[in-house]
Amino acid sequence: MGRSAAGYERELRELLRGEPEALRRYGRRLPPTDRSVLDSHQRRPFLVVRAAGSLGFDLVALRPEFAFPLEVKASREEVIRFSSASGRAHAQLEAHRQAVARVGLLAVYAYRRIGGPDDDPWRLFAASAGDSDGGRLKLLRNLLPPVAQTKEGNGILRWEEGRPLLEFLRRVAWLTERSTGAG
Repeated sequence: MGRSAAGYERELRELLRGEPEALRRYGRRLPPTDRSVLDSHQRRPFLVVRAAGSLGFDLVALRPEFAFPLEVKASREEVIRFSSASGRAHAQLEAHRQAVARVGLLAVYAYRRIGGPDDDPWRLFAASAGDSDGGRLKLLRNLLPPVAQTKEGNGILRWEEGRPLLEFLRRVAWLTERSTGAG
């Protein structure tokens, strides 16, 4: 049975929230040695709220160290081109970039590959361009590859170029453990 776009948004929301059943399902795809990352994440999850709306973000993830809006995309294809659908996705990307630039946040695009390889199906990208003032947000921005652009200037997500969700969670745990241990 297929899953709707809202189903993938819900899947990511449950994973980021550290919900045990979602992490268990997700962990089945991973080597046993990587599952400790999920245990750590379950102890220190994100608060995730749904923020859907016209040209708005799908989710907002919050932790004491980070806050970032997320846009969730899902496809069977290896590439999502923002120039399709009459340019609506590209207009949305530009609106997201402008919104976060005004307040100094990082916008994240989460790409769920449907029916792809059996490993981590999620890839993350930074939608925001430019430099932040520093701190943890800059570290997070540097961790994520940017949403690429075509020569015509349209956004494009190449699944293979994204940061796997598991690696993102591992790095967030590392960054936050460093900051709490040093403080």
